[in-house]
This record gives sequence, structure tokens and C-alpha cells, in this order.
Amino acid sequence: MNFVMRQHCCNHKLTMKRRNFVALEGTTIVATSGIYYLSCNTGLFKRADTRNEVHQNIPVENADEREILFLASRAPSGHNTQPWFVIYVKPYHWIIGNDKSKWLPTVDPTQRETVMSIGAFLQNLEYAAQNAGYVCQFTLLATCNQDEKMMEVHLKKSSDFVTYDIQKIKQRRTLRSNYLNSTLKEEDLIFLTENETDFIHYIPNTSIVNQWLNEQTIVANNLQINRQDAQEELSEWIRFSSKKAQSRADGLSVASMEIDGITAWYLRNFYEKSDVMKAGFKEKSINRVREQVAHSAGWLLITSKDDTVKSLLDTGKRLQRLLLKIKDRNIAIHPMTQIMEEPSTRQLLKTSIVLNDHIQLVLRIGYVAKYPQPVSLRRPLEWFVRT
Repeated sequence: MNFVMRQHCCNHKLTMKRRNFVALEGTTIVATSGIYYLSCNTGLFKRADTRNEVHQNIPVENADEREILFLASRAPSGHNTQPWFVIYVKPYHWIIGNDKSKWLPTVDPTQRETVMSIGAFLQNLEYAAQNAGYVCQFTLLATCNQDEKMMEVHLKKSSDFVTYDIQKIKQRRTLRSNYLNSTLKEEDLIFLTENETDFIHYIPNTSIVNQWLNEQTIVANNLQINRQDAQEELSEWIRFSSKKAQSRADGLSVASMEIDGITAWYLRNFYEKSDVMKAGFKEKSINRVREQVAHSAGWLLITSKDDTVKSLLDTGKRLQRLLLKIKDRNIAIHPMTQIMEEPSTRQLLKTSIVLNDHIQLVLRIGYVAKYPQPVSLRRPLEWFVRT
């Protein structure tokens, strides 16, 4: 029997058809396909060890340009793949590219999440340029998610600009654990969704919709962890050893998997890529995810009017604007993307939660007592700027 539930979210009515509420038993992934940054363990290679030094193999010698691109690269991405590159046409004239070698073809076969990550990169770029006294003139180049050249950008010096606090970009991080169960305060919800209420929908933890999303997130993780191809793809992006983390400066390090103490030491010294496929890793993973969904203020759904490249880029920019707001309010956001990545749960989400627009992001949200320093790895400019 189906149940139709109506939940008022951000002044929009959200309709939910309660179909087949079955929570499958099984396992799931700790290192989710969303962006997974966690608390740092002493001695680990971490973000602060990556230097933005000038080298001779790229022509970006201007300090403003280097700082803007350095800050842009602090955008989030699935498995921290950092799927962007920059073609340096000439000073203050760049083309932002879509790096095929950083795609996740198993969990993101249409590159939908990839394009949103590039959108987040563009938002950082715009804020960083604004802070340095430039306005960005963007020209969309891509017509599909797989196009290599996504956006052309010219930076123009301007005397009419608003200073942006770039510390927000530097300090942004995604937290996964230790969420409190308090629902969002009305004033915080208004602050977070300001001018975005058509696209950001809050589902409080007191609602039946919240419980359903908790259950389906576990179902989706269970499905994904039991897909051999998805686990193999995940294993390619985990950097257990500090040496590998330092040499690659991307992916999921032990620090970014919120592992510390003796366990972190053991993983750094004894775990390998093949261990991701083993039952023990999966068992610990499902316990963590079950714990995560049990603690939150609820969920945010971010929607778009359609699935065009422009809309996906705009959604990524919208996500990044949101992520840059939350730290000051001691709010954390955890993208849990498996429900969108698994075909069966994606279809059920589409038919069960009825909105006028397309759901693009499912975000767990909650208050936290403190914000640790960011630890996610980032590649230096020399690795992603091309001529």
C-alpha cells in the first residue's frame, strides 16, 4: 500500500509516495562516492604539505593568477579526483577543461557529478578573482558532459568589486562524523537558502521523508559495495600510505577517511588497494554509514531545472556557495551520492519524492561541536595547468 506524505520544505511542498519501504541488510562504503574529508592523524601527509611553488614548466608567474587558480582547486569532487584542468591561453585568459583521466565511469557514467565538481571549481575561481579585484567573463563551450573544453574565462580588472573572504575557501572541509541531532534553526535555514529556495529543500530529521532517505542511503551503499566494478574503482582512489598520498596529491588519504590513532598507523603501514575488496573493510564501512545516517539535522536536496551542462555547472556553483557558508554556523554537510548513483535507488528517489525540478544532490546536514582543519589533498598548479 502506498502512502503520500507532504512535507513543507523551504516554502515548497515536497510530496513523497511511500513505496516499497524495504531496507536491505548488507554492507556499505565508508569512503563514499561523495567528497570524503575527515579528521587528520599526526604524521600523515596532508593538505598543508602541498606547496604552491613557482616552477618553470608553466607560464603562470603572476601572483594574482596563481592565487586564483590555487584557490579554485580547493573545490570538492567525488573520491577527490579533482577532474579539472586549465588551458593557459594567455594572462587572465583561460579555458577550464574536463579531465577524462579523472572520471569515475562506474559510479558516474554520464559525468553528471564531474560537471558539478567543475562548477564548484568555477565558483571558487569567481570568488578568488573577485577578492583580487577582477570580474570574470564566462563563455560556456561545452554542449555535453563529455566535452573536454567546458568554459572559457577572461578576467578583467575592476574598481567595482566586493571583497570576498578567501579564508572561507581555504578552511572549507567536508565533515562526516559527530553530527548532532538538533534540527536546523529557522534563522540558519534562511541564511543557507537565501536567494536559493527554488533549488535547496530541507527535510528535517523529524519527518518520515528523513527516515526513508536514511534507509535508502543504506540500501544504495549496500548495492554499491557489492558491485565489484564500483569497489575496484574506489580502490584506485584510496591512498593508504603517506608516500602514495604525497606522490599523487589526490584521492582519499587515511586522514581524509577520518581514521586516526593505532588504526591509522596500521592502515598506512599494512593496507593495500586489494584490502578494499575484503569483507573486513566492508563490514567496518557499513557500521560507519549506519552510524552516520542515524545522526543529523536531516537532509538537503539540491535541484536543477534540467540536466543540461549549464544547469549542472550552476548546481555545482550552488553547492559550493552553500559549503562556504556553513562553517561560521558550525554546520556540516556530507554529500551521500550513492542514492543517485545506483539505478534502482535513483529511480525510486525520482518516483517517491516529487518535486517540480530534477534532484541532483542529496546532502546530509547537521550541527557539529567543532571544525577541524581541512585535510583533503590537492594537486599543485603545475599538475593541472596546461599550455
